Amino acid sequence: MATLIQSQTHITLVLQWDSDIEPATILAEPSQKRVRNKRTRTPASGTAQRVANAGLHGRPCHRAGRRAHDENHESFGDITASPAVAGTTRAGRRAHDENHESFGDITASPAVAGTTRAGATAGQCHFGKTSGRSGPSGKPDFVAFASSCTLHGLSHIFVEGSLGARQALWALAFLLSLSVFLYQVADRIVYYLEYHHVTLLSEEDSPEMIFPAVTFCNINRVRVSQLSHEDLLYLAPLVDYEPGMELGPPTPEEEDEPLNLYGFFNRTCHQLEDMLLSCSYRGERCGPGDFSAVFTRYGKCYTFNSGQDGKPRLITMKGGTGNGLEIMLDIQPDEDFFLVWGETDETSFEAGIKVQIHSQDEPPLIDQLGFGVAPGFQTFVSCQEQRLIYLPPPWGDCKAMAGDSEFYDTYSITACRIDCETRYLVENCNCRMVHMPGDAPYCTPEQYKECADPALDFLVEKDNEYCVCEMPCNVTRYGKELSMVKIPSKASAKYLAKKYNKSEQYIGENILVLDIFFEALNYETIEQKKAYEVAGLLGDIGGQMGLFIGASILTVLELFDYAYEVIKHRLFRGVKCRKNHKRNNTDKGVALSMDDVKRHNPCESIRGHPAGMTYAANILPHHPARGTFEDFTC
Repeated sequence: MATLIQSQTHITLVLQWDSDIEPATILAEPSQKRVRNKRTRTPASGTAQRVANAGLHGRPCHRAGRRAHDENHESFGDITASPAVAGTTRAGRRAHDENHESFGDITASPAVAGTTRAGATAGQCHFGKTSGRSGPSGKPDFVAFASSCTLHGLSHIFVEGSLGARQALWALAFLLSLSVFLYQVADRIVYYLEYHHVTLLSEEDSPEMIFPAVTFCNINRVRVSQLSHEDLLYLAPLVDYEPGMELGPPTPEEEDEPLNLYGFFNRTCHQLEDMLLSCSYRGERCGPGDFSAVFTRYGKCYTFNSGQDGKPRLITMKGGTGNGLEIMLDIQPDEDFFLVWGETDETSFEAGIKVQIHSQDEPPLIDQLGFGVAPGFQTFVSCQEQRLIYLPPPWGDCKAMAGDSEFYDTYSITACRIDCETRYLVENCNCRMVHMPGDAPYCTPEQYKECADPALDFLVEKDNEYCVCEMPCNVTRYGKELSMVKIPSKASAKYLAKKYNKSEQYIGENILVLDIFFEALNYETIEQKKAYEVAGLLGDIGGQMGLFIGASILTVLELFDYAYEVIKHRLFRGVKCRKNHKRNNTDKGVALSMDDVKRHNPCESIRGHPAGMTYAANILPHHPARGTFEDFTC
């Protein structure tokens, strides 16, 4: 039987079962009447009737209890099962785990906890809906997480129950796969940090190309006929002067000018007007005005198409002979200064010219990079432009930023070298050579012999630490192929001798022809590329991850998400979990608070029913039907 006791704040419902009465459903009404129902069932209380029948007639109550629990998804208020009911079912824990929503607290009496396996979970509180990663108490459940995680193998390793052989084999396979994956990842990362590069070679056509700058110098620096006694006395530390040597008389302008090596070389050098016999570019005549003077270690030299002094850079629209520069030069070997200069580092035993083909953006370094052209031959130089693109550190060694030179606007190895040599001589000798930029005074012959020339030779040949010039990231150079033929022929020798008023022997020994042209209107690009970039690294890691552990970047996010849930639960469980209700250790039941009952607001739907309407009388948990008890609370 059931007894309903009402106080001002609580309603106490005590359930007691007598063995001599039929199974019944107890209804609580405001008048505290006890109503007995026979075996007659209403549709709303059929499930509860099956549970009661099963408990009184000796059938296993847990089957009916499980069916009743499966059909319902909500529980209202604080409900306590009596010892007889709770002790007869073993499905409490399973029914509780399958439940989707629960409100309030479910508390079992000591008798229930002692007679059912559900006692461990009956007193736990959980709020809202339980996710697949959380247990009944809202705490993250790793077994549930492993069963839903996309990381292969976890669902076979972490399962409910004790660890078996199957789980151990899966764990071993997972650890081996994980180890191989981590090894491959470490290997790829180490390879990436080595910063390898590859070199790509390509050839591209162009409708027109800029013709390069061509610098040439007569290997003989000074003409003997231009020397005076004052020049010889000034150059005495450098030359082997012999009394009585016949030299040309000085002019009045030269006597008034102070002597220095720059003025000396500028005045005594081979003049372009005297050397240049003919010049043509792309079939059109050119002359000395198309050349600009530049000083090198060979003295005064001349550059064609320098692009300086406001002159535009020349272009060519065809390749092959006749579409470039063709010059005829007289090297004037009778003016060789070796007769008085003696054998020094500046002495040369060759006859001819030195030529360098270079970009307009870099100064000539003809003493180190030039090639020789001999008299008595016509030399054909077939060029091909090469554009080199290097990588900056850590993949390469090029210098990406422009240099801090005060003499050159564009950084190049040649500019860096000349700049470094100039600073070295100024620091050590307090002077500079004639080919060096700047405003320092020119070296005197004494300084030249005692300091400048030895210091420069030491810097070029032995000191590799002072002048360290890095490769620029963009370089333009010209590959060359040389061929030559003997000139002149017998017929042309007579013509040239008559034209230039020279002997045929002089023409054959001192005249040269230089023909420079593009082989074709195309250029080579030699470019360094990163052998292994970030995209390749991520692709390799992703492939190894999918092959060995079946994961992706989203799997990693799942792991971080679960870690976040664990940390959040531990840090904020006291804030997010409601206060647990105290368990009632008596077997008389528990008190239902009016606030707890009204929290579920059962009265809203009852107010909508017309008066006198009957309701299903069943107060078993997880049953949606309302009865007289709910009417009473309203």
